[in-house]
Amino acid sequence: MFWLLRSRGGQTRVIIGTMSEIVAGMHGEASRHVTEELTAERLGSGSVAVFGTPALLAMIEDAAVDAVSASVSDGMTTVGTWVELEHLAPSRVGARVRATATLTGIDGKRLEFECEAFEGDVLIGRARHRRALVNVERFLAGS
Repeated sequence: MFWLLRSRGGQTRVIIGTMSEIVAGMHGEASRHVTEELTAERLGSGSVAVFGTPALLAMIEDAAVDAVSASVSDGMTTVGTWVELEHLAPSRVGARVRATATLTGIDGKRLEFECEAFEGDVLIGRARHRRALVNVERFLAGS
């Protein structure tokens, strides 16, 4: 297993192993049906039965994982390291919500994403999110 950083056409690329490539511009998505279990009231983050901020964050992280997971080699994964999140509008139980994540930056093993979440066409949240590429075995040994 090796890491190689290279720049081609102004884009930095991370090569992991021999075949996988992570490139700025990769895009991922995730969606949820808002259930009682995903409400602020149930998650302990508030007293209202609307889509909770912890559930919004988890959905955004899922979208970021989706953006790069097909390019991450066996034995490797990404872990969340930082997030800046705005929860802009409530979504009631029964609503369908979705998140998108676009890889906007690569700095060594650190990946940065711009993320948005919607209920229909209404923007309900946005975030900047960072993940780190890690070797699963070494990561777990260090915990």
